Amino acid sequence: MAITTEQIKKLREATGAGILDCRTALEQSDGDMDKARDYLREKGLAMAAKRAERKASEGVLELYNHHGSGRVGVMVEINCETDFVARSEKFRQFAHEIALQIAACSPTYILEEDISADVLKHEEQIATARAREEGKPENILPRIVEGSIKKFKEETVLMLQAYIRDESMTIRDLLNQTIAAIGENIIVRRFERWALGESVED
Repeated sequence: MAITTEQIKKLREATGAGILDCRTALEQSDGDMDKARDYLREKGLAMAAKRAERKASEGVLELYNHHGSGRVGVMVEINCETDFVARSEKFRQFAHEIALQIAACSPTYILEEDISADVLKHEEQIATARAREEGKPENILPRIVEGSIKKFKEETVLMLQAYIRDESMTIRDLLNQTIAAIGENIIVRRFERWALGESVED
């Protein structure tokens, strides 16, 4: 089927991918917008995997003050491979989006593997005790605990969180999409989030 300029424009606005990539995705998907988005995500994931081993030591420290209120502040370090990309609008926009995500959703970890075994064990114990308190049968406890741990990770791990501007994708999807568009490895290195009134112990 013939792919229209309007379809390409709509897909490009939704994904941030290049014009040629959008046209190819739509052609491969027979004009189906959802399938085209999946095609671009898969392509982004493959490209990101290829670039993951490349050194990323340039980048930016993004500072964010939530709604200018002075009540929530974020500092995040995002790395890329070259100073040229670090100064690009696309990279800066990605850094801003990550800071916004952290301000809004307050993750604790960047990656799933950052969670210690002790923390996971503690969460499993809490989920098990809660399920028993609710009178759930013993034979389904493992499934309930597994679901609780999955939810815990999706809430506390930045890369697993739903992107606040588009909940159909995760921050990992956004990262891979940006890597595919920019052509360099990108790493969210570290972050700090402060909220007014929090104590150091919080």
